[in-house]
Formats: sequence, C-alpha cells, structure tokens
Amino acid sequence: MNVPGKAQIRLLFRNNRFLIFSTLFVAFTLLGGALVYHRFDAGPLHLDPRLLAPQNLVLCAALLLVYFAADGLRLYYTVRALGHRVPLPMLVRLVFVNIFVSNITPMATGGGVVQVWYLRHAGVPLGTAAAATTIRTTLAVLVIFSLTPVFLLSMDFLTQALNWSTRLTLYLVTFIAAYLGVLAVAIFRSRWLLVPVSRLLQLAARLHLMREPRARRLRFRLCRELVLLHRGFLDFLSGRGGARLLAVLFTLIFLLSLFSFPAVLLHALGYDLDYLQVIGIQTVTTFVMYFAPTPGASGIAEGAFAHFFSNLVAPGHVLLVTFCWRLLTIYLGMFIGFLILKRDAIQVLAWRSGRDV
Repeated sequence: MNVPGKAQIRLLFRNNRFLIFSTLFVAFTLLGGALVYHRFDAGPLHLDPRLLAPQNLVLCAALLLVYFAADGLRLYYTVRALGHRVPLPMLVRLVFVNIFVSNITPMATGGGVVQVWYLRHAGVPLGTAAAATTIRTTLAVLVIFSLTPVFLLSMDFLTQALNWSTRLTLYLVTFIAAYLGVLAVAIFRSRWLLVPVSRLLQLAARLHLMREPRARRLRFRLCRELVLLHRGFLDFLSGRGGARLLAVLFTLIFLLSLFSFPAVLLHALGYDLDYLQVIGIQTVTTFVMYFAPTPGASGIAEGAFAHFFSNLVAPGHVLLVTFCWRLLTIYLGMFIGFLILKRDAIQVLAWRSGRDV
C-alpha cells in the first residue's frame, strides 16, 4: 500500500500541533479577509455573476488542470533526474497532500516532509526523496527570487505601492543577491558553510544562549541538510539531461499558471490589465509569502495581494478577487489534500488492525 505508515498518520492526525496549526490557518485567513474588506474594499459583498459564466469556468478549470499537473510533473522529473521513478497515480497524492500540509505549517515547512513519506512508500530511497523535494522547492525559489528584483526595478507602480524609496529597493535587491549567493555556496561549496555554522552554534552554547545538547542536535541537522542539498544538486545536475530540462520546464509552467489566475479572474470581470503587470505583482506577492511566519502565509498573502491590486481594481471587487484567487490556488487543493490524507489514515489503520488480529 503506497501510503505512509501508522506512526506517520498518527503524527499528522493525532498531534495537537495539527489542530493548532489548522485553527491558526483559519483564524489568520478570516482576519486577513476582514482587514482586506475594511482597508481596501468597504463595499457591499456580492458574487459577480460574470465569474460564473461558462467560458470563464471552463478557462479556470483548464488553468487548474495545468497548475496541478505541472506541480506534480516538476517533482516527477526531479526524481527521474535522480535516477528513480514515481508511479504517476502517486503524483495526485504528492500534489494535494503537499498543498494541504504546507499551508497549515509555519513557513510551509511540513509539505516536503510528508511528501518524503509518500515517496519512501513508493520505493524512492530516503536520501533521494529528501533531495528531490528540496531541489523542487529550490528551483522555484531561484526563479522567484531572481525575477523579484527585475520587477521591482522595472515597474515603478510596485515600489510606489510599497511606498519604498529607491534606496530601500536597492537594499532589498542586495539582500536577494546575498541570499542567492549563500544558496549557491550551499549547493556547490557546502563545506564553506559547515565550519562557520558549527562555530556559531558552539559560541551560542558557550554564551548560554542555548543548551549544549540542543546546539549539537541543531548542528547535526543543519550539516545534514547542507550535505543533502549539495549531494542532491550534484546528482540532479549530473542526471538525465531530458529529465533535468523537463523539471525546470514544468517549474516554469507551474509558476506561470499559478501567477495567471488573477489575470483570468480580472479578465472575467471586464478589466483590461497588462498581463506582465499581473505577473510582476504575483511574483512580488509570492516573494513576500516566503517570509510570512503564519501557516501557509494565511492573512499575509491576502493582505499583500489586495494591497498591490487595490489601485487597479474597483471597490467591491478587491475582496472577491482575493478570495477567488486563494480559493483556486490554495483552498481547493487543501480540501482535496485533506480528503486524501483522511482516506489514507482510515485505510492504514484498518489494514494494520487486520494484520494484528
């Protein structure tokens, strides 16, 4: 049975943190929606019937199909580049379970972990599974972090919406460049970071900022992640050329489809916005979401999205477009992922109980 074991299922569904994070996601989402309404909308709430026109529903459904398929295929070809295969039916679980778990854990930390569990039970070795999920995420990060400075420096309305000076924008660009530089060192010269990380944690323990056992555990985990990232990327870059190119291609298709949902919604409502402008807003919004401490960037994602689009969308449509954007890109996938996890939990527990009889 290609589902996680009993211990993992119990961890997901019987751990209090699961309930806490789920509650926080709902609470921050509602709070973000309320702030969007009072700050940017403050008009009568109603569903514009143009969104339900058959041609618009078909377009949204087609874009959803591309979005979910590209999300699964970017991981599939990453695993293929590392020399292993994933059954195509397993991709459905991998896509939707990742959407659900990553959006109820802070900084989207849980999605990759649960995907590793599923990949392990699909026959992929642990190291390969961990490397594949890390590489899949890193490819998207590289695209988003590389494009964010480009859009900020070329689209004045973004810096005006942020109320940033040119100097602050340059500071952000410098930070992104430094971040990408450190990431490059972690990928290609991980040993350069192992020594300073170890010494920094030793210093923290010596200054009693953390206990020595905790410092040792954290040092071990960080070093393990750096080694896995380094080896995984080397294996990826030396792997099957076609699979590597397809992993990058489907990453780009995934991001483009993700960023296209607001353009489809606004077109349905009669707005004639520059498509590149929408892509720029979505890129910067996603960049902001990477640093949001709330589960799935809930609340912050809605606020950032509404802030950027508030000057382009008429009052009465801001909250509507914000909600529909999150519904299509997050809420729908989370609901499907929850149903899959719940079904797998029932199957695993019933199977285990039958074995124990």
